[in-house]
Amino acid sequence: MSHLVVLALVVAMVSLGFWQLRRLDEADARNTRLAQRLAQPEAPLAEVVPDGATGAAVDRRVVARGSYRPDEQVLVRGRSLDDAPGSWVVVPFETDAGQVVAVNRGWIRNDGRHTSVPEEYRAVPEGQVEVHGLLLASQVRGPLGATDPTGRLDSLARLDLDRLDAQVAGDLLPVWLQLTTPEAGAPDPSPTVLDLPVVDDRGPHLSYAAQWFIFSTIAAGGYPLILRKVAGERGGRHPDDAPGLDDPDPDDAPAPGDPRLGTPASP
Repeated sequence: MSHLVVLALVVAMVSLGFWQLRRLDEADARNTRLAQRLAQPEAPLAEVVPDGATGAAVDRRVVARGSYRPDEQVLVRGRSLDDAPGSWVVVPFETDAGQVVAVNRGWIRNDGRHTSVPEEYRAVPEGQVEVHGLLLASQVRGPLGATDPTGRLDSLARLDLDRLDAQVAGDLLPVWLQLTTPEAGAPDPSPTVLDLPVVDDRGPHLSYAAQWFIFSTIAAGGYPLILRKVAGERGGRHPDDAPGLDDPDPDDAPAPGDPRLGTPASP
């Protein structure tokens, strides 16, 4: 039974190692695509997303002109920045071309006190505004992620465009825009504008893969040694426990009354 357990552990650890290598390949492919798209010149939003298609639009730098809808803004919870807890402030933006795109104006500190956009951050540039930013894909719920209830919400667990679209007038574009520069005339205070993604960020996948392969090697190499030690102990006394040449023979021990025991001393 122990053989099967160890074999299963080794197979599982090797599989995890190769999975991390696949994740590394995915990260490299994304970095290549990101570098190529960031190198493209900034383009009007209506040209990059003319018919709602998202594939070639993600990671593109765009510019759009229009106006914010501050009454429909929401807080996106659980967004850290430099290890500090916080949230995003997301405001629907209606372009002159008639498109509606969710704009992430940036990050604010939030240690759990705010369940909606704080009053000091609700102000947005008024009138016609030009926004410059990066298009990103809608966020999806992971296996353990929180689920947002139905109805009108002031905060969301993630920037899920389908969920946000349910409470925004008109049809949201299937991508959202992350501001890369503050708007002209942005009120003070305004959320902290987020940096562009790091192109050479490969993540910890290579080191994780190495760790899984090392663990599997230790298990595969150490288990036979353990079996050998157990077999040796079951087969007889450990070699270190064998009597030496100078040890007394137990059969030669004196019997009671033997003169070699000596005479007890008088009290």
